[in-house]
Amino acid sequence: MAASVQAFGGSGTFKHGVHPPERKHFSEDLPIEVVPSPKQVLLPMLQHVGAPSIPVVKAKDVVAFGDMVCKSGGFVSAPLHAPIAGKVLKSAVTTLPNGRHVQVIPIKADGEQVEGPALMAEILGGEWPLDSLGQYDRATITEAIANAGIVGLGGAAFPAHVKYTPNDDKPVDTVLINGCECEPYLTPDYRVMLEGTQAVIAGAILAGRAAGARDIIIGIEDNKPEAVKVLQDAAQGTDVKIAVLKTKYPQGSEKQLIMAVLKREVPLGGLPLDVGVAVSNVGTAAAIARAVMRGKPLTHRVVSVTGSGIRNPKNLLVPIGISYHELIDYCGGLKEDAARIISGGPMMGFAFANLDAPVTKGTSAMTVLTAEDVRKAEETACIRCGRCVDACPMNLVPTKIALASRAKDVDLAQAYHIMACFECGSCAFTCPASIPLVQLVRTGKAQVIASQRK
Repeated sequence: MAASVQAFGGSGTFKHGVHPPERKHFSEDLPIEVVPSPKQVLLPMLQHVGAPSIPVVKAKDVVAFGDMVCKSGGFVSAPLHAPIAGKVLKSAVTTLPNGRHVQVIPIKADGEQVEGPALMAEILGGEWPLDSLGQYDRATITEAIANAGIVGLGGAAFPAHVKYTPNDDKPVDTVLINGCECEPYLTPDYRVMLEGTQAVIAGAILAGRAAGARDIIIGIEDNKPEAVKVLQDAAQGTDVKIAVLKTKYPQGSEKQLIMAVLKREVPLGGLPLDVGVAVSNVGTAAAIARAVMRGKPLTHRVVSVTGSGIRNPKNLLVPIGISYHELIDYCGGLKEDAARIISGGPMMGFAFANLDAPVTKGTSAMTVLTAEDVRKAEETACIRCGRCVDACPMNLVPTKIALASRAKDVDLAQAYHIMACFECGSCAFTCPASIPLVQLVRTGKAQVIASQRK
C-alpha cells in the first residue's frame, strides 16, 4: 500500500548530499536481456564482506547448474554455486576491478545449459503466490538465505543471512528495501522492480518475517514513478508499504535511507541494527524470494552496461563469473572515443583495465565513458571553501582526511573518522580544485588496515 513518508517519521530526504546528472536515459527503458551462457566462468572465492568461502570441489569434478562449489568460511561469509553446468578446472588467481587479487574457481561449460527465456522465468518471472508465505518460519527463511549464498546486491555484498538472524540484543522492528538506485547511469534495480515486481514484494515479506519486523517498507526515489506504481499495485493487500523519497545522491546509502524514511540516526561507526533496522536491496529481496520459494541459490544477477562509450547499452541477466569483455562484446563493443571503463557507476565505482576480470555478486553495472565525459580540470591546491564538508552526508571533513592520507598520518586519519566514510564521492563531485578525495580516502583506509596488521 502507498504511504506518505511522514507516516514513518521521516521527511523523505537527509542533510547534505549532491545532485549529479542522472544519465539514466541510456538504459532505463531497455528490458532485461539474458546473456547466452559463456564457455567458462571464474568464481572468486571472496566476493563478499567477511571470510572467503572454502572450496568443496576439485579440478576435474563435474558440476550441474546450481551445485555448491564453495561453502561458507564462517558466519559472516557466503557459499558459491555453479552458474553453469560443466567441469571444474584448476584454481587460479585474478585481479578484480577494485585491485584485489583473489583465488578463483574456473568452470568450463559442458552439457546442456539453462538459459534464455527459461532462465529469466526461473529467476524473476512466473508466479510468486503471496498467500503462501505464511508457511515459512523465521528459521526456515534465514537458513534458505544462508544456503543460497545471497549477499547484498546493491554493491556492499554483505552476507544477507547475518542481517536476518535473530539477535535478542538488537531486535529489528523495520525492514527497509532499497529501491532508490541513486548512482548516476545505473538501472538494474529499476528494471528488477519493473520486471520482477512480484518477486521483490515476496522477498520483502519474507525478509520481514525472518527479522520479526513490525514494518516492511520499500523506499523509492520520486524520479522512478513507474516503479512506484507497479510496486504499489503489487503490494495491495499485504503489509508492505511504499515510501516515495526525494531524489538526491546518496539517497540509496543505508544510513541516509534510514534517516529519510524513519528519521533515525545510525551512530557513527554503527550499523542499521543499532537502530532496529535491516536494509536490503530490491535485487536482494528478489533473490530471497527465489531461495525460499523455489529453493534456488544465487547464480545470476542483473547488470547494466551503459554510458556514452558503449555501442548498445543494455540491462543484462548474467551468470556470476562471466568476464567483462564478454559483456562488452554482447553490447556491440566499445565506441572509438571510449576512454574509461568503470565497474559500477562514476560516483562509487572503480576504473579498471582488466577486461578478463569476472562479474561478482556485487557487480551492478559497467559504465563506459568517453574522453569528453572524463575531461576535467587539472588538480589545484585546496582553497578551504568547505564545499566538501557541506556535501558530505556523514558530516565528515573530507579535505582533512585527504591531507592525513597524503601525509600517511594514520592516527590523524582515524581522528577524522576515515573509516566512517563510505566513499560516495559527493565531496569529489563538488571540489573546485579537482582533488581526488575518494582515491585519497581509499589509500588512507588501506594505510589504517595495514597499521592494524602490524
